[in-house]
Amino acid sequence: MFKLDGMLMIGSAGTNVGKTELACTLLRKFSKMCNIIGIKVTTIKDKDGQCPRGGEGCGVCSSLEGVYCITEEFNPAICRNKDTARLLAAGASRVFWLRVLKEHLQEGTTALLDIIGPDAVSICESNSLRQVVEPGLFLMARNRNLKVWKSSARQVKKYADRIVISDGSRFDFDLDRIKIIDGKWIIQMKATAIIMAGGSSRRMGTDKSMLPIKGQSMIEAICEQLCGSFDQILISANEADKFAFLGFEVVPDKVPEQGPLMGIASALEASDNELNFVVACDIPKINLACVNRMLTEAVKSRADPSGAGSTDIVVPITGEEKYEPLFAIYRKTALKAINKALSSGKRKITDAFTLCRVKYIELDDTDWLVNLNTMADYEEFQKKLI
Repeated sequence: MFKLDGMLMIGSAGTNVGKTELACTLLRKFSKMCNIIGIKVTTIKDKDGQCPRGGEGCGVCSSLEGVYCITEEFNPAICRNKDTARLLAAGASRVFWLRVLKEHLQEGTTALLDIIGPDAVSICESNSLRQVVEPGLFLMARNRNLKVWKSSARQVKKYADRIVISDGSRFDFDLDRIKIIDGKWIIQMKATAIIMAGGSSRRMGTDKSMLPIKGQSMIEAICEQLCGSFDQILISANEADKFAFLGFEVVPDKVPEQGPLMGIASALEASDNELNFVVACDIPKINLACVNRMLTEAVKSRADPSGAGSTDIVVPITGEEKYEPLFAIYRKTALKAINKALSSGKRKITDAFTLCRVKYIELDDTDWLVNLNTMADYEEFQKKLI
């Protein structure tokens, strides 16, 4: 799997859903700030089969020589209905079209990266490429009235950071929330990130939040990964002076010595947003794609007009009967259940789960999710960074 933080990939749920218009809109917005390469990928199942680009009789796929072909667009006016020409006209510095047999997608991608470089900032139109590339952002465009998603879209739908509803020219998502920071595409989420830093670190033997990670404290490393992606960042801790150097609001527990559940309750009350990402200060690597997926699940459930599917907490499952309550999404609606659990003398985070609506989502890849609870955990993590 290629990890390309500089790529914004746009997939489509069906045909004529505004995918290219979304790409062109983003190019017009961002091409004045930096050079952005436009990419169009056409994946071919069979040279003799129906072409996914133009249908039967198009000839584009049947004319492919070899297992892949990369062509560059040079004339934005040659055909105004041609996707690659539209991308060039919208402001792309260069535009490439990769035609590739499905079973050789990785080979074709490698050849494309040899041309543009792995650190290039790009906007790419493709569904299938998501199977071999992990982009900085993956958006999927769909029409509001679409009933059935095409096969290639169904296969990668679960990876989407956002599903953007389009009428062909307008979108239901605030594109101003999309940003490029240090050559990386991100979405600034309408949510608060709450970093739990009030623990005693007994098993570690020292304050784990201050352990050095590549020349900065672990909590600094976490803040750096979250900064720019959230409207607000809060630090849940009782020592405000200790964490003042971070520049974020420190929220003390309303009642001390009540454990992390009290920390979550106090921070949720202080939050400016309905949606909140709660993360422990001993998880040094934040997978923002996973966070986006959980936020999307929380938003989707809330959108149920009957209210029957509404969710208060979204928690990832990392194994059989294993879940991460300190890497999860909490709505403010969970406060009632949390406060009820606290008032009854309960202290475990999971004590509140039975009192509210919780959705568990299974993670396909958990290699990045590491908790540094002991010095041995920390030393092992440091070795992998070398």
